[in-house]
Amino acid sequence: MLGEGILKGLAETAKNFAGSFFSAERLTTVEYPEDRIAPIEAARVFPILIYDGLDWEAGLRCVACQICEKECPPKCIFIEKSKDKKPDVLGKPQFYPAAFDIDISVCMSCQICVEVCPFEAIKMDTVYELSTEDRFEGLLLDRRQLARPNRYYQQIHPTEAGVVDARLAADKVKSDAKAKAASDATAAKAAAAPAAQNSPKPGEGN
Repeated sequence: MLGEGILKGLAETAKNFAGSFFSAERLTTVEYPEDRIAPIEAARVFPILIYDGLDWEAGLRCVACQICEKECPPKCIFIEKSKDKKPDVLGKPQFYPAAFDIDISVCMSCQICVEVCPFEAIKMDTVYELSTEDRFEGLLLDRRQLARPNRYYQQIHPTEAGVVDARLAADKVKSDAKAKAASDATAAKAAAAPAAQNSPKPGEGN
């Protein structure tokens, strides 16, 4: 029938319009800011830097490799690599970002920085209330403002954080096993050297 599709569309619109007054599932409006809808786990707003342990500066996972800075489409990430190394939370000497700034007025929340980071150091936050009267310095966040503990990451993205933590733990076990094997080989070699020196040479003692 001519116009049948239009009539079906109007009926669906009328159904949804009427349901928005009576159906609890359709009442999606809340009295913001008094009432708030919790963000879903997959929500992403702007990047943050993850650190392990209690000291944000020592625990930053970022080693200033600058991959995220190079891959960022709007070029809103600015990194200055350190000239020296310092121990990370595990005691391993690492380079670190002497400066790490993100201009969130330029960031488009594409998450490419998260996808290219090989150290699980940068993740997406779910906080969206970042308005400020200063649209220049107020929206340029430094590494201290970006730093968040791993437990915060576990709270906002529990599923993703669980996978990341498991992988990092497995990598640490492998690294520790490799270091122990190397240490044992060195110790065995050192112990074998005196024995070889003290053993009689062919022809001696005859």
